[in-house]
Amino acid sequence: MNGTPDSKFDTKRLLALPDNELQDILLEGVSRTFALTIPQLPKGLYAPVANAYLLCRIVDTIEDEVSLTPEQKKIFCTEFINVVKTGNNAENFAERLAPLLSEQTIPAEHSLIHLIPRVISITHSFETPQIKALADCVETMAKGMPIYQAHDLQSGLATMSEMNDYCYYVAGCVGEMLAKLFCHYSPEIAQHREQLLDLSVSFGQGLQMTNILKDIWDDAKRGVCWLPQEIFDETSFDLANLQQKQTTPEFQQGLEHLINIAHNHLKDALTYTLLIPSHETGIRNFCFWALGMAVLTLKKIKNNLGFTDSQQVKITRNSVKATIFATRVCVKNNTLLTMLFNIMSRGVVTPGWQYTPQPSKL
Repeated sequence: MNGTPDSKFDTKRLLALPDNELQDILLEGVSRTFALTIPQLPKGLYAPVANAYLLCRIVDTIEDEVSLTPEQKKIFCTEFINVVKTGNNAENFAERLAPLLSEQTIPAEHSLIHLIPRVISITHSFETPQIKALADCVETMAKGMPIYQAHDLQSGLATMSEMNDYCYYVAGCVGEMLAKLFCHYSPEIAQHREQLLDLSVSFGQGLQMTNILKDIWDDAKRGVCWLPQEIFDETSFDLANLQQKQTTPEFQQGLEHLINIAHNHLKDALTYTLLIPSHETGIRNFCFWALGMAVLTLKKIKNNLGFTDSQQVKITRNSVKATIFATRVCVKNNTLLTMLFNIMSRGVVTPGWQYTPQPSKL
């Protein structure tokens, strides 16, 4: 059972570890991808970015917990905002939340909730601008995500604008936070602050849309769909039919449209990455590994529009290794990185397709 104890995530053992080792183990437990990419960051960024991811994962854990009612989730999310901002009441918060977690929550997340006081202590060891960046992100996420608890998501979201908003709450705000942390770390990077902040939202959306498209059928099993009906109205497909695991030419046409939109956001992610000074290879690797793996995932989806399980479009370990190797070779050269992105993107975008920006109500 997912919630049973795991010696690797024994709370007492973890508490005895130094901060960075503790965050290493928790990251590896809750996200293999970020456990791979975050350590690429320079020393001055690793600790706050790792901590930021753990804070966001706490919000995710609250939102995903099946044993909590929508009202309980809203209450815990609101309280957590104050815990992160002030550093106060973390122990009481953890003591009340931890016993409510079900066995469907993985052991690493059980430990993460128990260790909230330690995680918050690390948060408040950072400089004030860093703490504010983390707290602002948590506040946006923790206020935005509960909105969707009241939605009936079996038939998807209504509009592309709603999908944009959802992606902002769960990923775009994380992109903004990272941009703020990068700018705080480097005055040279801060020269591009406004452009980076703007592009960071698109970067986050590209990654989130890719995950949504990959996980369509896993979400459908849970009675959830994050796709916008507006896009599928153009092809006369009712997203309610996803519950019957239907993949028709009409559905695949709408899916292709969303792949195009997601890829356009990843082009913004490339622009973002190229704004990072070439000598900051750790930050560039961190960014390009993420967008490169997303492009390859979109490519697998595009080449198998009739897929019915996320495993069918999951990129292989060899693809991950190749992305890492190629990025390291090209990382300091903008021309080579752009060529690499274009090579990886071949066949992803529908020929002749043009992007029409979708408004957001945020």
